[in-house]
Amino acid sequence: MKINKLALLILDGWGIGPDYNADAIASAATPFFDNAWKTYPHSTLTTFGEEVGLPDGQMGNSEVGHLNLGAGRVVYQELARINKAIRTKELDLNPELLQLIERCKTNGHRIHLMGLVSDGGVHSHLDHLIALCDILQKHQIRKISIHAFMDGRDTDPKSGIGFIKTLTDHIKNSDARLVSICGRYYAMDRDKRWERVKKAYDLLVHGIGDTADTAEEALLKAYSQNITDEFIEPTLLGAPDPDLLIKDGDAVLFFNFRTDRPRQLTEVLTQTAFHEFNMHPLKLDFVTMTEYDASFKGIPALFKTDNLNNTLGEVIATRGLTQVRMAETEKYPHVTFFFSGGREIPFKGESRIMIPSPKVATYDLQPEMSAPELTAALLEHWETSDPDFICLNFANTDMVGHTGVFEAGIKAAETVDACVEKIVTKGLEKSYQFIILADHGNADTMINPDGSPNTAHTKNPVPVIYIGTQPIQLHHGKLGDVAPTILKLMGVDIPAEMTGNILF
Repeated sequence: MKINKLALLILDGWGIGPDYNADAIASAATPFFDNAWKTYPHSTLTTFGEEVGLPDGQMGNSEVGHLNLGAGRVVYQELARINKAIRTKELDLNPELLQLIERCKTNGHRIHLMGLVSDGGVHSHLDHLIALCDILQKHQIRKISIHAFMDGRDTDPKSGIGFIKTLTDHIKNSDARLVSICGRYYAMDRDKRWERVKKAYDLLVHGIGDTADTAEEALLKAYSQNITDEFIEPTLLGAPDPDLLIKDGDAVLFFNFRTDRPRQLTEVLTQTAFHEFNMHPLKLDFVTMTEYDASFKGIPALFKTDNLNNTLGEVIATRGLTQVRMAETEKYPHVTFFFSGGREIPFKGESRIMIPSPKVATYDLQPEMSAPELTAALLEHWETSDPDFICLNFANTDMVGHTGVFEAGIKAAETVDACVEKIVTKGLEKSYQFIILADHGNADTMINPDGSPNTAHTKNPVPVIYIGTQPIQLHHGKLGDVAPTILKLMGVDIPAEMTGNILF
């Protein structure tokens, strides 16, 4: 059977917003997208809640989106798994957690709970931290330090003070102590900005940073200077006490469940010495909520990863076909690891192209990001190779949407539109067909009803457009419907594991 080549273009963060005045994408000049929407088969997709394996109403994100896109089925997410484990008391009986508690009791060592403190549900959830505090208290663990990373990206920019109040109210009669706060910009970098990670490391290990009597005091001071949660300077709370910091022999439980952003901090604390930055691993009893990196040595996880078989990439490889995955640094793990169902290594016949993301403090300063270079890389790749399947992610409308800077969001959308036009024009000459879609919204709602910036993802529908020669009509669906649709369009048999529907 003839194989019909196909390119999947993922416009990260490109939703369809209800309010033009808050929608940077609708406000942008996007002539190619607008014409494609009018001319070609199109519909919308749901990217949140139970249709992507999240709790009802929970907003989607890039990790969840790419997992569902590549799997061709609803992939039940860690947030829903952990929520259920708390609800059913399964977490209380978790073997890795119980063993950690037993070691703390035997050794008398301090345990540190660290992670993102918000209800964003993208990387972590405050409810999970509270449940862990309760379990440790029940087991009479007396030495508990909490290191709170502030969000302001998957939640409103100054909402952190409310989450901290919820936490401190809950632990005020317990043995847990909130020791430090730090913006996720430092503690959760994923772009090899080791100078940022060092500031978090120095706070956690050496107690170096700003000081404040309470987290509320530190946050109010930052807000008064228009510093939002994401960028809170590493801050030590209360009277300095070296025993409250992370040191050799201590236990650490990193309670983030999403795997991409905790890797670097975990690496410097447990795996690799970075002499240039004066960071070296400590001898720690280190446990993580999920498995952050299969290559990390001696790091057990409370929740093991479920293997996903017969993802889109695997099916294409099994058929002896070729594929290329492309993104800039910020979304490279998504088109590789997550799109392949949690698999790190490429499939046979799979090429990967990563373009470095620009080295700027925040992407509103360069809303084009590396989209032009990414586009040029595909055009160059096409000069020597015609892979059967292409998966390419444009990060702009998500990463710039997270800054909350509306004008930059407009520029991001306009950049992506121009890049997509170049790719589609050349691809049609080479007999490619295209699916253009988003994994979730973001820049489609950049202003809250009260006029403040919205930096979080949206639950708005996202577009899906088919550009090609097959006479089809698309209907509304979910992200897990995309992979079987792609295989059908390519003329490849759909495996039984792909329970998603075909979108035409």
